[in-house]
Amino acid sequence: MNFTLYADGFDEAIIGLEMNGNIPRVVYSIEKMVFILMHRDGMSEEEAVEFISFNVTSAYLGGDGAPIYINQFNKREIDDIIDDMQWDS
Repeated sequence: MNFTLYADGFDEAIIGLEMNGNIPRVVYSIEKMVFILMHRDGMSEEEAVEFISFNVTSAYLGGDGAPIYINQFNKREIDDIIDDMQWDS
């Protein structure tokens, strides 16, 4: 693949563009995607999360131009997540 791919129906969830590789990759907020599915399609939060997990983030699109899906956190939330993780050392 040699072109940038978009996730259909999720333009409002775009939060950026990653340009470190050969082909730019569109970056999406998973939280915004959940919000879209809940309000546009009438899904519950649980249904939206499951839909995205099964049909979007786990779909293999291959190549350098595939979208990136992220969970957005602030620094405090990231610190809490890291503190809660159990590291094998």
